[in-house]
Amino acid sequence: MKTLAILGVAAALTASALAAYAADGTADARLKAIYDTEWKWRQVEFARAGGDFDDNPTRIDHLQKIDAASQDARLKHWTETLAAVDAIPVDQLSPEEKINRAVYREQLESLIADQKFKLYEMPFNSDSSFWSGLASGARRQLRSAGEYQAYIARLNDIARYYGEQIDNMRMGLKRGFSVPRETLVGRDGSILAAADPAKPEDNPFFQPFKNFPKSIPADEQASLRAAGLKAVQGSVIPAHQKLLAFYRDEYLPHARTTLAAEAMPDGKAFYRSQIKEYTTLDLSPEEIHAMGLKEVERIHAEMLATMQASGFKGSFPEFLQFLRTDPRFYAKTGDELLMRAAWISKKQDGKIGRYIGHLSRERFGIDPVPLSIAPFYTSGRGGKDGCLMNTYDLPSRPLYNLTALVLHECSPGHSLQLQLAGEQKGLPAFRRGSYISAYGEGWGLYVEKLGREMGMYETPYDEFGRETFEMWRACRLVVDTGIHHYGWTRQQAIDYLKTNTALAPHDIEIEVDRYITWPGQALSYKLGEMDIERQRAKAEAALGPKFDIRAFHDEVLSLGSVPLPVLDDQIDQFIARGGKLGEALPD
Repeated sequence: MKTLAILGVAAALTASALAAYAADGTADARLKAIYDTEWKWRQVEFARAGGDFDDNPTRIDHLQKIDAASQDARLKHWTETLAAVDAIPVDQLSPEEKINRAVYREQLESLIADQKFKLYEMPFNSDSSFWSGLASGARRQLRSAGEYQAYIARLNDIARYYGEQIDNMRMGLKRGFSVPRETLVGRDGSILAAADPAKPEDNPFFQPFKNFPKSIPADEQASLRAAGLKAVQGSVIPAHQKLLAFYRDEYLPHARTTLAAEAMPDGKAFYRSQIKEYTTLDLSPEEIHAMGLKEVERIHAEMLATMQASGFKGSFPEFLQFLRTDPRFYAKTGDELLMRAAWISKKQDGKIGRYIGHLSRERFGIDPVPLSIAPFYTSGRGGKDGCLMNTYDLPSRPLYNLTALVLHECSPGHSLQLQLAGEQKGLPAFRRGSYISAYGEGWGLYVEKLGREMGMYETPYDEFGRETFEMWRACRLVVDTGIHHYGWTRQQAIDYLKTNTALAPHDIEIEVDRYITWPGQALSYKLGEMDIERQRAKAEAALGPKFDIRAFHDEVLSLGSVPLPVLDDQIDQFIARGGKLGEALPD
């Protein structure tokens, strides 16, 4: 009982973690007992939220409980966990555990802030939603009868889960905490595919029952298929029909008519919390807006120089119109775009070893964004296992942007970074499996620029595509703060991006709606990239001829995903070691 009182998170700690603490009561052991156990608990919670089954798949037989009482319990749990972490004397921690503490505290503070502001009452935005997240989980390959049985149980739990989501959204509507109405029109299309009772076998949630692993006997396959069809007809379809009716009849008509995060209840504090979460920095909206304006001016000068290098004789607006309309810059088929993306990825494969010393053992694929979400989805998104490219509306997918997009989303961007993070066996699990936007998106934008050193941009148009992507991220600093702090309209934000970037109009509208409905997230890219650039310049200046670009990148990538202040401290240590790596990389 003494151990329980000291830790303060007794409900979350397992017997094995408590035993480890009792055997070794050092500060390091206390911290490790807390973050290891909480991370395992959190992983199961998040797996249930997404219908995933990576962790103990046969036991995840229900979705996350998200009613008000469960939300209060999570807030209490994370608050007590943070108090337990803060009770451990920092000066008694080893250098490695001091880093772990800094990363872990940042995670806990973000989780607590989201619970306090009741972000669960607004559980979707124009980019992502709980229902499309579940549908995406349904595309994963199930491997055993036990996994199928757990999946069927989760399907039968969808009605309860969606009911709690609707209850939460009603509470959000009641207090004016909702997605802005202006961004909602047409977003119900992603619900429709799972709400149609006419062809249950075509329902996205039925897909796992069309292809069974050969290890499951035929008679058992038939039984599981019948149970799956029953779950789709009896739970999945009615739940989506109810959600669709709620969306159209209640949410859309009663959603707020304002756009700014600061216009919502306690909005100024809420927006500042989102800035902190997505940038890991204590910056004001005014500071960020000014930084964005300065970057826009700098990048615009570079774009003008590239336009002139291309031989174009007209004005900048005429050049943008030329890029948006000339057919040479657009793929004629989705397969053509995917093959170009694959070629770019393979081309960087032959170069990346000269810039990063340790490369991942894993591989990723390049696939199209699913059609059910493609109309309102971003141009691409990279993950550990795969890299998605949007082939919907090809006239809005210019090929001159594709090199920068592939570098950012696939390799050496998100896919590679996430794979390498997962392979850092010397790091605790919560650092290998977590993602901090300022670091991850900052790295993604940084490697777009690294592509110049790699020789990836073969024409002035490709280089202009890279510049327009950098300008796009600089504009985000202006647009995000413009909308959520200065009261910009949706059209103001669209016009600003149209004037300053070569992005297609459809892409611009999708992105602006994303910024409106996801306050702060758009800030992480440019602020993260600028920090990595500063750290590299600092290391180059301090180390001189000892600076090794491969070692620098290995140092950055070996950290997993960390807050920017932690990254800065680690680069200082890298410099103090004479440019030698700190964290041990895997063999």
